[in-house]
Amino acid sequence: MNVADSRYQALSLLTAAINHADLAVKLSSLKQAKDILSSLDSSSAADLFPYVVDLQRSPHTLVRKFLLEIIGDIALKTIEHSAVLVPVLVEFLRDVDSDVVKQAIVTGTHFFCSVLDEMTLQFQQHGKVDQWLQELWIWLVRFKEGVFSIALQPGPIGIKLLALKFVETYVLLFTSDNVYSEKLEATRGSRRTFNISWLSGGHPILDPAALASDANRTLFVLLDMLQSASSLPGAVTITIVNCSYFQARRSECFVMHAVQLSFEELMALDAAALLVQILGVTGIDNVHIYLYYGAPFANDRNG
Repeated sequence: MNVADSRYQALSLLTAAINHADLAVKLSSLKQAKDILSSLDSSSAADLFPYVVDLQRSPHTLVRKFLLEIIGDIALKTIEHSAVLVPVLVEFLRDVDSDVVKQAIVTGTHFFCSVLDEMTLQFQQHGKVDQWLQELWIWLVRFKEGVFSIALQPGPIGIKLLALKFVETYVLLFTSDNVYSEKLEATRGSRRTFNISWLSGGHPILDPAALASDANRTLFVLLDMLQSASSLPGAVTITIVNCSYFQARRSECFVMHAVQLSFEELMALDAAALLVQILGVTGIDNVHIYLYYGAPFANDRNG
């Protein structure tokens, strides 16, 4: 099948997914359209993106969730044309269905890391960042702000856990020391580990000092949340502990003052899984977890 025929077939399938009354037909059409879009070159696929984006208005949760899967599959392959797709990720952070919100966070987290890599690599190779990439980053900053709001506000635990994992990824990305890079590798799969030192030399968009400062402020917010751990679900507390622990270990200057949770205090949290997790990351011989507040970052904590 030539490119023109493939585009026409994909358009017909997307139109059916938008207009057909039967949900089964919609989903079947979307699955076929996804395969065709993945096989097209980036320019040909981008011509169909307005029809893809139209699916965000579907009243069907499964359609909206599958739309996010399509975006996750094709956005990186057509990254220079993806500015029209990323606003869907931001919009779906406010979706009424938790499954859609969770899928938006998963898809957006992967895309956030990929665009960050691309911006860094492009500047290293060419000494500049293309306008389309700058526009993508603006939308991804909005995505980041939306996910942070979910992570720090009351809400469904499943969504909150994924949001906190994004926060963890963000903090690890913009921590200068790379001793614990394996933690970030585990978070991002087989992808290369971004290092904030790559931004040295005057990146036109990404300010390493500002990003590191924001990561430190974010850590302090997590530590503040941990101080009220007895009111948090155990799974949420585990996620906060993970992020805070690895950030503190990676930053040697967090040695000026320590806030300590004792074994008895951990047991009082009524979360046995939390204790197992903490023993796993701190060592069986250490029944305290130390979360360090660094005096050098006091100003960052206050904004």
